[in-house]
Amino acid sequence: MGRRAIIFHGTGANPSVAWYPWLAKRLAERGFEVEVPHYPGLNVEPIAEFLPGVLAAHTFDEHTVLVGHSGGAALLLALLEHVPAEQAFLVAGYCTRPNDSEEPVLQESYDWDAIRSHAREFYFINSLRDPYGCDAGQGRTMFERLGGTQIVRNDGHFGDYGQDYDEFPLLDRLIG
Repeated sequence: MGRRAIIFHGTGANPSVAWYPWLAKRLAERGFEVEVPHYPGLNVEPIAEFLPGVLAAHTFDEHTVLVGHSGGAALLLALLEHVPAEQAFLVAGYCTRPNDSEEPVLQESYDWDAIRSHAREFYFINSLRDPYGCDAGQGRTMFERLGGTQIVRNDGHFGDYGQDYDEFPLLDRLIG
């Protein structure tokens, strides 16, 4: 059975922006079955209502690689309470409100033990400073609860309106 990778976009984004298409192509060339779903309801609908649809729409197993950017990284925390993964990459991720915006993708609390038990490897990739507050401090908070590897760069939000980030070689290299 081939390996699967699922790339979850960030809040207000879609599968055709930033580095998502580039990474999907790179992984497909390496033999991954790649999904880059479009979820306009991400961080709009409350996570308790949103999560069941995501769980039902995909197949997850211990060989799945999960990649989430920003709101998509926050989504990974909720997903990983319920499903297994080989690797989880949280790019510009966060587990508490990073700014003054409502964050319906966040849960009130997380079962950190369950999340930790569902992925073999965690990677938290954040910047020293992030325009939305999804910074190295947020990465550190998740790292302290889940272990894994924290990578701190100085690359803003790793792609956003006004920040071109069409390729992400670091992420391509880390995905095993």
